[in-house]
Amino acid sequence: MRSECPFMVGVAGIGWIGQGQYGCVRRELRRACDDMKVLQSHLRDASIFLYPVKHFGRFDSVSRMTCCAVALAMHDAGMPYSRDAKQDMGLLGTNAEGCLQSSLGYFKDYVESGRTLARGNLFIYTLPSSPLAEAAIHFGLCGPLLYMTFPEPGVDQVLRCASSMILNGETSGMVVVKGDEREALCFILVRKDEGGSDGLWNLDDVVKVAREISLFAISDRKENGES
Repeated sequence: MRSECPFMVGVAGIGWIGQGQYGCVRRELRRACDDMKVLQSHLRDASIFLYPVKHFGRFDSVSRMTCCAVALAMHDAGMPYSRDAKQDMGLLGTNAEGCLQSSLGYFKDYVESGRTLARGNLFIYTLPSSPLAEAAIHFGLCGPLLYMTFPEPGVDQVLRCASSMILNGETSGMVVVKGDEREALCFILVRKDEGGSDGLWNLDDVVKVAREISLFAISDRKENGES
């Protein structure tokens, strides 16, 4: 069935981080980084981060992974950004545990402080949407922002939800992130002219691949020239 909209949704870029590596799928980039704490420096040196992320040092692990994965995906899509420009793009994130580890860290700090107070910079990340908010601030994304979870968290569900938001006219594009303290996978979704040849990946194809194989296999497929 053809869409009633004059456009569809395509995937412009994919960035990933995990198991001591990071990369971009379209650009066929894969590099090692044994210490994820210094990943930001790697991305700045490669001009993937176009300027420093404010307060990056105070971020929790999920926020760091999220911001780095978004930078990689935007680099993969060839999408520029600047300090002063705003973009009509939203952010949708998911993972299996929400902000559980950051919440535990905050409560531990509260207990160790005599159950009277805890550090405010830890409290910030006791919301699962906080990593998305940090990314939105840095990249100037002013579209819808939300965190979603499912009984069986997966990439295909959030990609479908983000696609619906674009098709419904809520935003012109969406950044979709599935990330936790260990790994992150980020997709850039944009409008795709129906029947046009705009170099974007078909969303259905990406959903199928993302559901069936790991993010590393996605990168391997691209590097090996498989569709």
